[in-house]
Amino acid sequence: MSSIHIYWDESHIWGLLVWRALRALGLPHRLLRAREIAQGALSRNPPAALVVPGGTARRKFAALGPEGVAAVRDYVRGGGVYLGFCGGAGLGLTGRDGLGLCPWKRRAFSDRIQHTNSGHIHVRPAQDNALVPPGIGPAPLLPVWWPARFEYEPCEAVRVLAAYTEPGPDFWTADLPLASIPRGPLEDLETQYGLAIWPHYMTGQPCLVEGHYGAGRYVLSYSHLETPASPQANAWLVHLVRELAGLAPAHGGPTPAWNLETLTRRWPDEAGGAALAAAKAGLEASIAQGQDQWLFFRRNAWLFGWRRGIPGGALNALHSLVCQVQNLEPGPGAARLWLARRAEFMERLEQFRHGLAGYLLAERLAMTMSGTINAIPEEVLTGQRLALFGAHMDFGGLFAPLLETMDELFFATVTEAPERQPEREAP
Repeated sequence: MSSIHIYWDESHIWGLLVWRALRALGLPHRLLRAREIAQGALSRNPPAALVVPGGTARRKFAALGPEGVAAVRDYVRGGGVYLGFCGGAGLGLTGRDGLGLCPWKRRAFSDRIQHTNSGHIHVRPAQDNALVPPGIGPAPLLPVWWPARFEYEPCEAVRVLAAYTEPGPDFWTADLPLASIPRGPLEDLETQYGLAIWPHYMTGQPCLVEGHYGAGRYVLSYSHLETPASPQANAWLVHLVRELAGLAPAHGGPTPAWNLETLTRRWPDEAGGAALAAAKAGLEASIAQGQDQWLFFRRNAWLFGWRRGIPGGALNALHSLVCQVQNLEPGPGAARLWLARRAEFMERLEQFRHGLAGYLLAERLAMTMSGTINAIPEEVLTGQRLALFGAHMDFGGLFAPLLETMDELFFATVTEAPERQPEREAP
């Protein structure tokens, strides 16, 4: 049976969501690196579908290189299926860092706070399109996690499967939960100060689109249909897989909830499991510190939120990878990789956590003392952020090698012996 291939590079936590969803549904799948795509993996054994998780489209495009970009285009043009979520959707668009599968471009934001929306939002499904699940209802709730936007140009070549309507009960703009803000006073403040907190700009804009590229098809979704325990989104994912890839899931129901803190350790001590457990505990202690200082807050069991400007997304990505890696059983190759990297990783992690503790305190004090003569200069905070995390959306600093090691370790563990992994996580 042909399987679904997941383009893994530059996906991190969003790749984990796709992998978990396909595994929980019992769908055949494998992880695929950009170098394999560039070397002809899609033509040698064409997958039932190529799924591209979220992440930064620009970095995914760069990882593919000219050969990889051409290989993906050839695969879809020849009759393949491309399913992209968020950053994966952006990669499918036309533009400097796009594959050009869809003629639309990515739309620029007039205000950066517009890029800070997250949570579930109601959408209006298309009528009479086979890719819309029967019985989905007139206003299903679909999750978005800091989505970009399509440059909407109505045309016959691109069909809108769903358009945004009203925010759902867990929708946030930056670090503001909209459900907790009285609508009337908020509208007054928006009018008085020219603010754009309520996501009016999203209303009526496409969320999910589909079209043809040569003999193949693409679906681009700024909604993360693979989000854990999101029933209507998960149902739409299952429907797309059935319709586009011709694959039926072995297990029904929504993708199960994903509690990072309670994932049991399956990585054995003799292969360095204790170090992974220590890394997980250390990162959770750093997250707890940020929560104590009101810089981080719990969104759900797999995602925490952060005050605007704090690079919480990067920390969330590293934490999720460590949690999931230690929950797997390694084959010999993955065990050797971790034993070779373990000492350096743990040393770097300690340096990173030490620097992070000082940085979080500095951010909190800067917020507290803002407007006073004792305020911490922004250039000091910027320097600390760069040393720890690198530039925005370009992982660097002490953080980059930590993320790279965990990313490689997860990939090696899953691809070396996928039959060793359980089909469904224990509740």
